[in-house]
Amino acid sequence: MSQDAPERRIRVAVVDDQALVRMGLTTLLGSEPDLELAGEAADGRAGLELVRRTRPDVVLCDIRMPVLDGLGLLEAVSADPTLAGVRVVVLTTFELDEYVFTALRLGASGFLLKDADPARLLEAVRVVADGGSLLAPTVTRRVIEHFGGTAAAPAARPHPRLGDLTEREREIAGWVATGRSNAEIADALVVSPDTVRTHVSRAMVKLGARDRAQLVVFALESGLGT
Repeated sequence: MSQDAPERRIRVAVVDDQALVRMGLTTLLGSEPDLELAGEAADGRAGLELVRRTRPDVVLCDIRMPVLDGLGLLEAVSADPTLAGVRVVVLTTFELDEYVFTALRLGASGFLLKDADPARLLEAVRVVADGGSLLAPTVTRRVIEHFGGTAAAPAARPHPRLGDLTEREREIAGWVATGRSNAEIADALVVSPDTVRTHVSRAMVKLGARDRAQLVVFALESGLGT
């Protein structure tokens, strides 16, 4: 009797110019019954072609690559409505990579260190495939601390659809931008976590944020949560 197949196999593409990194990631992904390697590429242009051809659920993508870098790949994926279901996770060498904020603004679902614990990386792939983001509250706070009040911080530029938010949605988007979880926001505002979740979801829809990570960036750029 054959064993039942997993209910869902998450298809993952790996894009990195370092062969050793690609080998490590593909080996790790291949060890999990619910994960499937959609393909690998050694530069951004080849990676973009791979993504368009295979439509993976998740892309693990380096930033610094030849031909086309990770930001170029990310921008192309985010701008293509046929790839709306593809989630891009940026791989970085340093936790506060100078390009992280730009990557999040362009639609990255988060970022991971290349030397992250294997179990953490596998968990991250599953979280992103399920619609989550890799910006845990503590990581969000570090991003805010790094980019806020520095020369690298982008100039304030309110989102063009910021006016579509209700006062409550603006308030909660501001709280999200400070790195609080839904539960923490609910405690501060004395409301239920479900109420916070509803307002967060509505703010994401109105601002066109792909996920919570991008909502954080939009809120920060709009001057909320500061």
